[in-house]
Amino acid sequence: MTERSVAHATFVIERTYDAPPSRVFEAFASREAGGRWFIGPDDWLRSDHELDFRVGGREHVSGGPPGGSVHSFDAQFRDIVADQRIVTIYEMHMDDVRISVSVARIDLLDKLGAELR
Repeated sequence: MTERSVAHATFVIERTYDAPPSRVFEAFASREAGGRWFIGPDDWLRSDHELDFRVGGREHVSGGPPGGSVHSFDAQFRDIVADQRIVTIYEMHMDDVRISVSVARIDLLDKLGAELR
């Protein structure tokens, strides 16, 4: 039997881009741009990046080193506000073992740090 555990945590990653929030949002919404963000090292084998960018839509990508474990990302979009916010629920797997389940909220802020409305 596989042991299960639960650990609740919150962390924040901040990034500053030389682009307006609308352009960053478009990069998240674009299969082409997202496919470049969600890949491992050049020598990793990888699946096709799947993206259905809408509330209720899904995103999937997997890959791993040749002969090694396959790492999989499976997400569902729960809230999307154009140019402002993206909320997903996602699972990470290593081979057939789920290693995490998370909720991610991406807030796009203007240069002054105020959330766009």
